[in-house]
Amino acid sequence: MLKTGMIIAERYEILAKIGTGGMADVYKAKDHKLNRFVAVKVLKAEFREDTTFIRKFRSEAQAAAGLTHPNIVNVFDVGDDEGVYYIVMELIEGITLKEYITKKGKLSVKEATSIAIQVSMGLEAAHSHGIVHRDVKPQNIIISTDGKVKVTDFGIARAASSNTISSNVMGSVHYSSPEQVRGGYSDEKSDIYSLGITLYEMVTGRVPFDGDTTVAIAIKHLQEEMIPPSVYTEDLPYSLEQIILKCTQKSVGRRYDRMEEVIADLKHSLIDPQGDFVRIDTVDNEAKTVVISDEELGEIKHTPKQTTRTVQKKQEAADLEEEIYDTDYDDGDDGYSEKRSSGTRSRRRSEKKRNIGRVVTIVALIAGAALLVALIFYIGKASGLIGGSAEPEKKQEEQQTAGKEEDNLVEVPNLIGLTEDEAGELTLNSQLGIQIIGEKASDQEKGRICEQDIPAGTMVEAFTTLKYYVSKGVQEVTVPDTDGKTGVEAQQVLEDAGFTVNVQKQYSDLDENGYCLVDPGYVYYTTPEGGTTARAGDTITLVVSRGVNYYGDDVEVPDVIGWQKNDAVTVLGKWIDIQIVEQRSTDYEEGDVIAQNPEAYSYANPDEPITLTVSCGDKDPSASQTEPTTQDTPVQDTTTQTQAAAPGADGTWKCTQRLDTPAGYQGGAVRLELVQNVNGQPTATLVLENQVLTFPYQLDITGASGVSEGTLYLSEQVDGEYQELGHYSITFEKVE
Repeated sequence: MLKTGMIIAERYEILAKIGTGGMADVYKAKDHKLNRFVAVKVLKAEFREDTTFIRKFRSEAQAAAGLTHPNIVNVFDVGDDEGVYYIVMELIEGITLKEYITKKGKLSVKEATSIAIQVSMGLEAAHSHGIVHRDVKPQNIIISTDGKVKVTDFGIARAASSNTISSNVMGSVHYSSPEQVRGGYSDEKSDIYSLGITLYEMVTGRVPFDGDTTVAIAIKHLQEEMIPPSVYTEDLPYSLEQIILKCTQKSVGRRYDRMEEVIADLKHSLIDPQGDFVRIDTVDNEAKTVVISDEELGEIKHTPKQTTRTVQKKQEAADLEEEIYDTDYDDGDDGYSEKRSSGTRSRRRSEKKRNIGRVVTIVALIAGAALLVALIFYIGKASGLIGGSAEPEKKQEEQQTAGKEEDNLVEVPNLIGLTEDEAGELTLNSQLGIQIIGEKASDQEKGRICEQDIPAGTMVEAFTTLKYYVSKGVQEVTVPDTDGKTGVEAQQVLEDAGFTVNVQKQYSDLDENGYCLVDPGYVYYTTPEGGTTARAGDTITLVVSRGVNYYGDDVEVPDVIGWQKNDAVTVLGKWIDIQIVEQRSTDYEEGDVIAQNPEAYSYANPDEPITLTVSCGDKDPSASQTEPTTQDTPVQDTTTQTQAAAPGADGTWKCTQRLDTPAGYQGGAVRLELVQNVNGQPTATLVLENQVLTFPYQLDITGASGVSEGTLYLSEQVDGEYQELGHYSITFEKVE
């Protein structure tokens, strides 16, 4: 922190500190050479030792200094003075747009549109110079005392992405585009998305996606639809709402192509508020179907399989090539295309020669193998090894091999009741890792392990990571009211509240007209009943109605083929034992019933079991369950729960990258959360929480089996709440 009166670069006199951020402190200063007041942004100490970051920061800041526009906070100077790295900027007297929205609640349509136009014009000027902001949000938009709107912090977000692990330390996840939170490539259209979120907040007074954690918000950007802003602002003009929706399309191809188009539509909306002139593509034109020819298909089939590392190296090379040719500052080589074409022709000639050589080699190998087999058979027959006498030696060899495989397995210890330190000591010499999943209420003493994902005594591969929950102690919870809910819905509600559920079925009493009080499949009652208090983790008895008692007589079996599993279970409420088996099917959607036994419209005793065969789509049913499940302990979709198993079918996948000091880290407790795309769905995992880390920090994370990429979110606890400092694209490799 600089002191008042200090002079930087023999020119800038520090007058007062006027702000602070994750990366830098901002001071009001006087430029004695030009006799004017300026703002000096000084990098915090933790960034001064990272030479790569400093070099990138200086390059990006110098590029931003070349921008001159009425809607951009101009950069006057960039430099360093005895290790103090600084940026000298135009001093704007005013407040940020975030402060202005907080003060007014929500802005009028004309005011919000005017601000959006000015921000868009500033961004358009930057984009025309090849500079992408990457951190557009109300906190980086300043409204001066004379009403002018200016965008600040150009180029700094890109400089921040040059750390050891690519990060978005500057961005706020509330305004980040889907491609940014996914850790992918971001361009001008990412700025358009963030502008749309900012405009949404201006007219509604709230952000469209919010949550308890940064990961929860990031997942909403990836997969949840936005609530239209007109829901919160009823008089919002139709045209402005359509502009917001087009800016914030999750598909990059469906957004505006350029900022000029945004400006044109915003101006149009002022003169035609209810006009239907905004066009949002219904199909992503970048995702056209490509027909593969028979020749191309043959080449694909005969292409040797590549290892994950090989593919990763090629991807890294492609990314590097893209960075070289897409850079804002470097010119391409004019001779590149010609050299590449020449090299391609040369490789094709060499490939033809190699193909002829391969055929000759394969024929020779086949002949040699046949001769070798005949020779082995002759020698073996002569020595008595072939014909039965070698069987004991074969069995002995198999036993030795099995013993070697057995040596690679480790027995899982019992962690229940131990502290985290005790569990760490217990697994230290067992070639096992441990990782906390989270906290939950239990009978165990607070702070002790109350649950582990792999049961004690299980034999697992060495270096498997055991995941566990830490007890929060016994907590009193109000039993939810489940009246009017189906048995399936009620079970989920009770489990979400932290209870263990014991499902039972019972025939219903009759009312005065002879009808059952509760329809079959619906909640009859719970013990204890809704509204009372119980300890979290206690068992709640959920009694589901079976309808009218037919005294064991056979009843007609309903037709539930084509129904979703949970709906079918409700319709079959009269049956006391519903067994669910899964089967792969491409004709039915996942979760649909594809067969039943007994058949529909036959007569059967509801006291006897009924079996439903449910589609699991293209998935292997053995991956989610190994035996039928019954409705007495159901009804949950287990297809996504196998990801927690370690190791999975594809082995153990680990990330051991280095994590450098995040921007703005103040030395407090840290939370790390991992998001991976598992079976097409974003899946969040808590890596660690409430721990103080020493940076640079060596990661040791076990990810989803078979998934090579993920995004790691880092948050620091400040004043009792976690605040995101950045998110990082990380890679996983299979542990052999």
